[in-house]
Formats: sequence, structure tokens, C-alpha cells
Amino acid sequence: MPILALVFNALVWGLSWWPFRQFQAAGLHPLWTTVALFLLSLVVIAASNPRSWGELRRTPALWVIVAAAGCTNTAFNWGVAIGDVVRVVLLFYTAPLWTVLLARLVLHERLSLLAGLRMLLALGGAVIVLMPEGGGFPLPSGLADWLGLLGGFSFALNNVMLRRQAASGAHARALAMFLGGVGVAGAAALAMAGAGLVGWPSLPGPQWLLPLAGMALLFLCSNLCLQYGAARLPANITSVVMLSEIPFAALSALWLGGGQLDGRTAIGGVCILAAALLATFGGATIAAPEPKTSP
Repeated sequence: MPILALVFNALVWGLSWWPFRQFQAAGLHPLWTTVALFLLSLVVIAASNPRSWGELRRTPALWVIVAAAGCTNTAFNWGVAIGDVVRVVLLFYTAPLWTVLLARLVLHERLSLLAGLRMLLALGGAVIVLMPEGGGFPLPSGLADWLGLLGGFSFALNNVMLRRQAASGAHARALAMFLGGVGVAGAAALAMAGAGLVGWPSLPGPQWLLPLAGMALLFLCSNLCLQYGAARLPANITSVVMLSEIPFAALSALWLGGGQLDGRTAIGGVCILAAALLATFGGATIAAPEPKTSP
């Protein structure tokens, strides 16, 4: 059951790009969709333990988690809605590269040989994925690529800060993550809508509210499944199972026309996946991924 719970969580996130695109086509930008989806989870977490608000206010480091979790959700959801899903998900999972650097900076962890190998694999994979067709310097080719990289960096920062704040209450940490998912996406949506860069939230009719509410409930259930599974399995097993999000996202995108997979992207993806798998050994900081309210 714990493994099935984790697979369900990975499946929800791996397929999430499709409903985000449907809502965007209907007139609801991914930033507004993100706010709507995580608002339900925020209300549930806040209502289950109101005292966690006090701990959040008193702990400055938890506000770093608010920002990191919010950037993770905002970047990932926006990226998979507008770009090649395969590329965005692979670039997101360069997180082990950033984790090694951030763990050294924030947690003062030693740079081991295994950590160096993870860095090389993740960096090499990203370079291969980003390499232009005709050659040249491997830079992100558009906004979606940048969002994938930003999401991966924020995901790594979120996990490192959660490790640093392990003594904080679980409800306070969860509250920080969901508050970030709502707050950062909401602030970005308000700023961009005010500048005329994105539209204000709108849907063709009230019939769209039902699937939106259903998706919010689905995301809440997927997070509860993650908490259930991660609490009952070793961290390295949790990490390996959660990586099933990559094939879920890639295969669904290839089947439904949300992405492409050429030889170069496949080779880079193998390197990035290998780096993520290596992160499950040697007590790596990212060994137990938190939810993106923390693919």
C-alpha cells in the first residue's frame, strides 16, 4: 500500500500537465490554476492545526520554505503547461545538481565523491538536453526551459531547507509549503495580470468549476498519499518510486502530443535520471523528495 500510494502521487504529478493545458485553453492561466488547486490543501492543513500559524510567524527559516515551495509549484506548473513536457520535466530533475551545492552552503555537508558524480551527471545531462540542433552554447531555448531549471533549483532549496528545519513541527512545514504554492503563484499572477501579460481568471462557464474542484481534491489526495507512503518506507525507496513521475510525464506527453523525444534528449535524460538515482545512496539530502508543494 505505501508503494501504491507513492505511485499514485507520481502519476498525478506526471499527468498534471494535461489538465493545466486544458484550463489554459479555456482561459485560466496556469498561475491562476495553481492558486485554485492548492487553496483547498492550504485550508485543510491550516484548519487541522491552527497553532501552526504561530510557529510559521516565529520561524524566519520557514518563510524560505514558503518562497522555495511556491517557486517550485509556479515554475513547474507553468512550464509543463506551455513547453515541451519531456524537456521541462527532465530539466526540473536536475535538482540533485543544485542539492549538492545548496547542501554544502546551507547544511555545510562535505562534498563526497558520490556527490561530485551526481553533479557531473546532472550537469552533463542538462547540457545535452539544452544543446542546440546546429551546435552552439547550451542555453535554455525559451521560457519553458528556464521554468524547468528554476523549478529544479527551487525544489532542491525546498528539500535542503526542510532538512535544516527538521525540528520544526510537521504541520508548520506543510503549512509553509502550501502557503507558498498559493502565495507565490498568486502574487505572480496578480503582478502579470496587472501588467497585461496574462489574463484575469476566467472560465467559459460554471461547468468548469466542477473539474477544477475535482482536480484540487485529486491534488490533496495525492499529497496525503505521499505523506502516507513516505512515512512507512525507507527514504531511498521513496525516492526511487517517486522518480516514476518522469516516465509517467514523458510517455503521456509523447502519446498525447505534449512533447517530443529525440536521441539527444533521451541521452541527456538518462544522465539526469542516473543522477537522481544516485541521490538515493550515501545519505543524500534529496533522498526523500517532498511534495511539489514542496515533476
